[in-house]
Amino acid sequence: MKITAIDSAVLRIPNRKPIALDFPHHSLVVAHVRTDEGLTGLGYTLAFGGGGAESIQTYLDTRLAPLLMGQDPTLVERLWERMYRADRGIKRQGVAAYALSALDIALWDIVGKAAGLPLYKLWGGVTDRVAAYGSGGWPSYSLDDLIGEAQAYVARGCRYYKLKIHNPDPRANRERVLAVKKAVGDGVRLMVDVNQKLDVLGNFRQARLLEDLDLVWYEEPVLADDLAACAEVARGINIPVATGENNYTRFEFRDLIERGAARYLMPDLCRANGFSETLKIGRLAAAHQLAVSPHVVHELSLQVAGALSNGFLVEWIDWVPEDLFAEMPVMQGGDFLIPDRPGHGVALAPGAEKKYRVG
Repeated sequence: MKITAIDSAVLRIPNRKPIALDFPHHSLVVAHVRTDEGLTGLGYTLAFGGGGAESIQTYLDTRLAPLLMGQDPTLVERLWERMYRADRGIKRQGVAAYALSALDIALWDIVGKAAGLPLYKLWGGVTDRVAAYGSGGWPSYSLDDLIGEAQAYVARGCRYYKLKIHNPDPRANRERVLAVKKAVGDGVRLMVDVNQKLDVLGNFRQARLLEDLDLVWYEEPVLADDLAACAEVARGINIPVATGENNYTRFEFRDLIERGAARYLMPDLCRANGFSETLKIGRLAAAHQLAVSPHVVHELSLQVAGALSNGFLVEWIDWVPEDLFAEMPVMQGGDFLIPDRPGHGVALAPGAEKKYRVG
């Protein structure tokens, strides 16, 4: 089997409220990898809030796609190395990693389809269902928006909910967390997300006000580049730290692990160089008894979580319009059932690419 064509597109997807209060739209950079045997792999990467999508597409088309033409798509690891090692003089992740992720996801989709297996089974599955947490609670939400969103996730089965704590007054953040906790009841556990907005001392002050609330985790406390500061926060607070959505490689995650910077690791397979690297990160975490909770794109992340003994939760941000994908994973009792279709099991709905395409 040989790769004969790679087509890409940028899709601009409008968000509905309440998430639209912070992000009016997201963008997907989509890649279709076509072969001489008729199999096509779909890959995509999510540009949250739309940022950088055109740059990702340009890098994918001009630097990575030519490296795959004429190659055997089932030799995924060889092709991953070929893409990852290209442009070493100018590439330090970011846009390049987003682009590589989309192609790696498409290659694995082809492999799964050729084998007639969903990817989590191809990789040696652990489970066919993974618990999800509802995610949102952005700072522009009113209290009614916040509580309404949390209750909507709970009504659909979620036993976990995550909200942002971005107010410069840590007491105000505590009040928002308390309001949600009261609204959803004792059967739902909460997480909070700092989104890199505090320094070490600011996190100590904030965490002290939340330590009595039985939070699952305290997420991304400091700048993602500052692994030492993250480790200092992890040592200094009494809530488990989660981080990793803005880390890109097993090498960065190795450093997080060695520093004791987190108990929960959160690779985003659309940023962390695709399925190939995310699996390596997950297995490295397992060797250190750390849990892995993939960041966003739950419809793809389920395949990874289902193949890892240390997979914990997938993040569910309910933003996808009904006419974007042909079939989304089904939730049952707070768990998403992993699609059993060959490959990653995700396909664009008929007409979706035409409707949402902007590039």
